[in-house]
Amino acid sequence: MAADSPRWSVVIPAYNEADRLPRYLSEIVAYFEGRHETYEILVVDDGSSDGTPDRVGEVSGASPVIRILSFPVNRGKGHAVRAGMTTVRGDRRLMADADGATPIGEVKRLEAAIDGGADLAVGSRARPDGAVVRHTRMHRRVVGNVFNLIVRSLGVWDVVDTQCGFKLFRGAVADDLFPAVRTDGYGFDVEVLLLAQRRGYRIVEVPINWADQPGSKVGVLRHGPAMLREILIARWRLSTGRHAKTS
Repeated sequence: MAADSPRWSVVIPAYNEADRLPRYLSEIVAYFEGRHETYEILVVDDGSSDGTPDRVGEVSGASPVIRILSFPVNRGKGHAVRAGMTTVRGDRRLMADADGATPIGEVKRLEAAIDGGADLAVGSRARPDGAVVRHTRMHRRVVGNVFNLIVRSLGVWDVVDTQCGFKLFRGAVADDLFPAVRTDGYGFDVEVLLLAQRRGYRIVEVPINWADQPGSKVGVLRHGPAMLREILIARWRLSTGRHAKTS
């Protein structure tokens, strides 16, 4: 890690998030300013058509730690996160969804897992814990649980909630994994976890506070078939050695 690299990097994939993202960005800035550690925030605009880059620019004008990486067309969440993770240089790299469903303060729970020896800490809306509160619509919970059971049968061990968009990586681990990830869509989370398992990284799933937000861009019923197809392709790449070891 370069001497001038920040301690923290936050990568936020965004597609048509002009309404929800500015508030969350302000919360993230306030949180890390209170920590008195170096940090950067990178918003990856995935071809938004609602003025998301302009709204990010308004917030970044007052907070120069915020940068934006924009793509002219929508390529998918996996593509956006990969582009962000291979651009930032922090020692700790957090991916967080733009809707703010997970309060930024929950990063302390993931940080504790990394400090305890984990290479990758996965936020979980499914692991039971009396100290956290989740507000989730029932049908999303039921369908999500079924999807997670299928995913676990396909080879992801010890992670109940693969799709939670709140994950923390050691910088060196992110540098190793993300250049090898090929999934552009929502199935990328599973590919990252499968690849991390294959390369021997320690993954810890951490219960977090989470609240379902209106205006969700993804639904398991709507996007589930494509996600499963992406996961099967990712497994095939792993089994055939198509994931080259990165340097």
